[in-house]
Amino acid sequence: MLHDLGENIAEQGIDARHEELGAWLLKDWFPEEILQPIRQHVASKRYLCRRNTQYKDGLSPSSQRSLQLQGGPMTEAEAVAFEALPFFDQCVRLRLYDDMGKVPQMPTATIESYEPLIRRFLRPDASFAAAEVPSA
Repeated sequence: MLHDLGENIAEQGIDARHEELGAWLLKDWFPEEILQPIRQHVASKRYLCRRNTQYKDGLSPSSQRSLQLQGGPMTEAEAVAFEALPFFDQCVRLRLYDDMGKVPQMPTATIESYEPLIRRFLRPDASFAAAEVPSA
């Protein structure tokens, strides 16, 4: 959806840095409290793998491969620094929500049902002009 590199790019040894691309694409529309958890999406996975062995063991084979491309589980020093970031709790919560969204046949709401929430967080000066997407 965000790049033209295909579905299983981790198997090709590529880290598309989707977290940075996603935050970049949304930067003109949302405040930092929304952007930071998106930007820290991969770091949150690395953090959870450091702090919770069961989390790491529960990752799909594809997510295990991408974890290695993304730097593997955080070191203790990285984890401590990550815990000090603004919006740390929201970063980890978003990652866990993302993981729940990967459960087959999980009932999900329609995108339209999220419109009031999205509008609540839109920046007042948000512009919906087409953005040029940076290369991965």
